[in-house]
Amino acid sequence: MNFFKAQDQARKSTFRLVMLFSLAIITLILLTNIVVIVTLEYQSLPLLLESPSNFLLQLDSQTFVFVSLGVGSVILLASMLKLLQLSQGGRVIAEYLGGQAIPFNSDDPAHQKVLNVVEEMAIASGSHVPVIYLLEEQGINAFAAGWNSGDAIIGITRGAVEKLNRDELQAVIAHEFSHILNGDMRLNIQLTGVLYGIEVIGLIGKNILRIFNGGHRHSRTPSGNSGGGFAAFMVFAVALLLIGYLGMLFGNLIKASISRHREYLADASAVQFTRNPFSIANALKKIGGDSSGSLLNLNRANEYSHLYFANGIKKSWFNGFDTHPPLDERIQRLDPQWDGRYTLPPKPTPPKVDVEQQQKKQLATSIGMAAAVIQSFDALDSVGKAPNEKHIGYAHQLLDELPKALHNELKDPYAVRAAIYALLLDHNADIHKKQLFHLKKHADKGVYQHLTQLTKQVSQLSPSLRLPLIDLAIPTLRELSLKQYRLFRANALVLMKADQQIDINEWILQHILFRHLDEAFNLRKRPASRHALIGAVKHPCEIMLSRLAYAEHQDEAEAQQAFIAGRKAIGAGALNIIAKDDITPKQLDEAMDQLEMLKPLLKQRFLKACAVCLTHNDTVTIEGAEILRALASGLDCPIPPIIPSPPS
Repeated sequence: MNFFKAQDQARKSTFRLVMLFSLAIITLILLTNIVVIVTLEYQSLPLLLESPSNFLLQLDSQTFVFVSLGVGSVILLASMLKLLQLSQGGRVIAEYLGGQAIPFNSDDPAHQKVLNVVEEMAIASGSHVPVIYLLEEQGINAFAAGWNSGDAIIGITRGAVEKLNRDELQAVIAHEFSHILNGDMRLNIQLTGVLYGIEVIGLIGKNILRIFNGGHRHSRTPSGNSGGGFAAFMVFAVALLLIGYLGMLFGNLIKASISRHREYLADASAVQFTRNPFSIANALKKIGGDSSGSLLNLNRANEYSHLYFANGIKKSWFNGFDTHPPLDERIQRLDPQWDGRYTLPPKPTPPKVDVEQQQKKQLATSIGMAAAVIQSFDALDSVGKAPNEKHIGYAHQLLDELPKALHNELKDPYAVRAAIYALLLDHNADIHKKQLFHLKKHADKGVYQHLTQLTKQVSQLSPSLRLPLIDLAIPTLRELSLKQYRLFRANALVLMKADQQIDINEWILQHILFRHLDEAFNLRKRPASRHALIGAVKHPCEIMLSRLAYAEHQDEAEAQQAFIAGRKAIGAGALNIIAKDDITPKQLDEAMDQLEMLKPLLKQRFLKACAVCLTHNDTVTIEGAEILRALASGLDCPIPPIIPSPPS
């Protein structure tokens, strides 16, 4: 699965969603107008039944306009308010469904089982580690939610954690990561807001019935009959309720038309991710054989039914309303030899994390050693592709190389800030002393104490562990208060500028660390996709391709040739290389601001050009790989890690 194409398809699905939404609004407006006219004038009902065309001709234009504007405004306002509620990202949905965030420093074996799998998947896919929410439900299910990869969360049920083995759990998590990478999450949130607007008419009718049935049901006229106005209003409320149910039918049809195909794509991506079609098929078989299936016993489960790994609500009488393909069809696609029998999950037992990790460690060593010879081909093939077992093996290798004590410290809000500060400490003794003096004065006391303990460990890390350390740190950093984050950010920038300049390694760390965190803390707006032509971002492309060429090619002539190769790959002959000394960190930041607004398929072309430029001499250094990773992260298009070439 090429996630650039998938993201482009997701945006096209957004257009399709807008069209279906508009059609639903028009239908609801017409029906509401009919209800209003019939309610106001009882004598119009026979005319409606006898001749609908003559009835429509006699509609009062002012009433029609008033009702149409009212209904349209209510639907649009409700949708906007729902989207505003969801603007804080996936955590709102997870908490809405009763999920509890799993602490990253938890020593619960069940928690550790999920945390280990998610960390591996995040590093293998080149994305930040998402916060994980546990739902106390016995059904086997999961979901991913958020606006982009930077604020994504993964929710998973207790049943999935306890009833799936590690390979099956990995396949389910891979399925959810594919939704993150393919841009499905943003579409799903938009779909939630749109459908709430459509269904709100029925909620209004339901509330009117509740109010008037309770407060006025004994209201009588002097003759003992119910008041005519009250009866008309009750008819109106019932009609609104029926229109609301029709809106729900529209909503379910829209969900089904958009969600089903994307579930098949996510299954295929998970197979590409793990290279094991049987793991995800076996997970689906256990859903079919389990008494709880994949159901979520939540009052609000229906509202987010299109997010789940498997059908989380009771099946409807009409399959066309189902948001997920039939279970047997999904299994058959993954396992054509399936005999039709489901699997009964074993009774839950405490996960043996340490044994499984040791097995994975042995596998990672062999895979990681073999992968080191891939060199430039790995860089080119990684762009726009889902990770595979090679990347998972490399992720295992990196996690195993990271000292366990340091890994655990990254889950503490004080220690994690200290670890990032330690990454920024300069090797020059005078500058180092100046940086420590600043932190002692301005950083939280608890942070500075941890810094004295972690500096040596961090300084001894392999350069290849810098980005994994940041990826593991970001979930904990998200839990800081806004005041704490502002102070942390300000201190980090002071450390970077302590030598009066920001080198490329500091820029990479700054870019990956702050860009998505700033969005999480509402200090930066999410960019919109606007640019569909390379010409609109000519200068930003020149800046980035030039800096990448100089990063991997010390000789000026070689850098020029690498730039030309990248320019050819993007198909933009008008691009010109910029002198290395003329490229400043500020220009890099401004270039990224523009490149973020590229359309998905154009992002793919640009990153391909960067990879061609990077690998022009058939080797990949850690610095070059990190620059490409920073670019991909900034474009919200995470790519699997590029495995650096071994030293010659």
